[in-house]
Amino acid sequence: MTHEQVLILAVLFVTVVLFLWGRWRHDVVATASLLACVLLGLVPTAEAFSGFGHPAVITVACVLVMSRGLQITGAVDALAQRIVPAHSGPFLATAALSILGAFLSAFMNNVGAMSLLMPVAIQVAGKNNLAPGKLLMPLAFATILGGMTTLIGTPPNLIVAGFRAETGTGPFAMFDFTPVGLSVAGAGILLVVLAGRWLVPERQGSAGTSFDTGAYLTEVRVTEEGKAAGKTLREVEQILEKTDAQIIGMVRNNFRIFAPNPGRLLLPGDILIIEAEPESLSSALSSLGLKLEEAVPAAVPEEAGEGEQKEGGEPLETAEKENGIAAGGDQQKPGAVHESRKDPETEGAELQELVALPDSGLVGRSASDLRIRTRYGLNLLAVSRRGRRTIRRLRSTQIQPGDVLLMQGSSEALSGFASEFSCVPLAARSVHIPDKRQAGLAMGIMALAVMAASLGLLSAAVSFAFGVLLLVVWRVLPPHKMYESIDWSVIVLLGALIPVAGAMATTGAADVVAHMLLKGIASGNPVLAIVIILVLTMTLSDFMNNAATAAVMCPIAISMASQFKLNPDTYLMAVAIGASCAFLTPIGHQNNTLILGPAGFRFGDYWRLGLPMEIVVVAVAVPMLLMVWPL
Repeated sequence: MTHEQVLILAVLFVTVVLFLWGRWRHDVVATASLLACVLLGLVPTAEAFSGFGHPAVITVACVLVMSRGLQITGAVDALAQRIVPAHSGPFLATAALSILGAFLSAFMNNVGAMSLLMPVAIQVAGKNNLAPGKLLMPLAFATILGGMTTLIGTPPNLIVAGFRAETGTGPFAMFDFTPVGLSVAGAGILLVVLAGRWLVPERQGSAGTSFDTGAYLTEVRVTEEGKAAGKTLREVEQILEKTDAQIIGMVRNNFRIFAPNPGRLLLPGDILIIEAEPESLSSALSSLGLKLEEAVPAAVPEEAGEGEQKEGGEPLETAEKENGIAAGGDQQKPGAVHESRKDPETEGAELQELVALPDSGLVGRSASDLRIRTRYGLNLLAVSRRGRRTIRRLRSTQIQPGDVLLMQGSSEALSGFASEFSCVPLAARSVHIPDKRQAGLAMGIMALAVMAASLGLLSAAVSFAFGVLLLVVWRVLPPHKMYESIDWSVIVLLGALIPVAGAMATTGAADVVAHMLLKGIASGNPVLAIVIILVLTMTLSDFMNNAATAAVMCPIAISMASQFKLNPDTYLMAVAIGASCAFLTPIGHQNNTLILGPAGFRFGDYWRLGLPMEIVVVAVAVPMLLMVWPL
């Protein structure tokens, strides 16, 4: 071996050891590896940061942004509501969640898909008296499997496509990964559905306790375009029952109705007071097209039928009735559109749960007293109060110690409000307010970007960059959310390792490693070499970042194919499959890490289902690779 080959292999060895050690973040290790290569003269100084302009890096960043657009618009929540049965047994729930998770992961970031469906899995597990891990591990594995089916499903596929482009044959297309990836994913999902219940250990995790704030009491308005208008209360209640929500009162023409007649016909402008779990709130709203009362500029409904008998009703407070106080305590004339100094519905509004401490300035006061909307530019959307129920108007409800308030507004306004009134922000929770128009736009833009890339009209990087631009221009995603959506550690990791991987090829080190594997282990057998590449890549992915694994293994795979004088695509696809299969440890993939706490798993719990999964992957992938990408 030459001096340069020894140096690059030494740098690579130390890099892998540091990845496995985990003492420093993977992006820090990757940057150190790049700088070491520059200082040793293995990577030219002018090309040190060329990796950050690589199409794979740009595409990964754009896919992360578009995934965020699907999340915040409630598009995935609406899809989950239609596909996952409301009252399903363990088998059907596992199958539905796994298939949905795999499908979403094919077109969006698989960590985003996992985080969106995780609350649904925990909720379904509770209904079926299952340990949460019994559904969480199958879901995590399914979302990992789904990523390998398309070009944009996971960063390793984009890395592999980039290396293929460097061979002179052009990058892989959008659905080149589908025949093999779909076969492997299908077999893997079949395994988790049929055997997951027995192979996943039963642990009691933190799911359902860490974020147990009780049900929200919130007000929703019946809209003209929604499904609730024209239905009876009984019909609406039957629909809401499927989402574990219930009506506990209503307001019509400034009258509270404590025990509304189930046969009462709902009219546009009616306000329903409903009780719903935080995880079910989005489904309850989207199922009937209801709008959170304070999430829209509210106008007092026109009076209709003043002489109508109200069951158990009473007039609202005099001040409210006379002045037409709108949501959040702002005064306006009946029928007038609300105007305030601060508008909480400006671009960039977000949701936050705040807990009122015993010494909070909110205690004993209501949203009307504080004029939250006018003074602070915030909306009070819902209140969660354990063990107590009231159908008093939300804006008139006096806040008590321990109440959890769901607030909407800018991050600055929320932070200032929490600080001024001694409120504690809860950890982030996926509470999405569905918006059909925005959700439709997000899904349409994603579909157009996928179509443009798959038909070859535009490269993947350009196609998804256009998609991001449309999301921002049409205000589906605020500009600051665009930057917050990107996992910059992954971007730095990819941008730093691409030149390092290139140095392996230019110095001939990849050829040396490939020759050692061929002669020492594969004994010149090209099929056995594919198995070795696949198993080695899977093993590395169980302990280090999968994108880093792909960047390290691609030059070796290309060199191995070159020495055999065979089709490099077969070996590159083996790397793509192996890099997406991290099932033995909780650190191999972020989705495995996500479920560690909520499921109560231990480090050694993953191999029980993970090892059979990796055996199935090898058994299905190798013959499919030889069939679809013949040597």
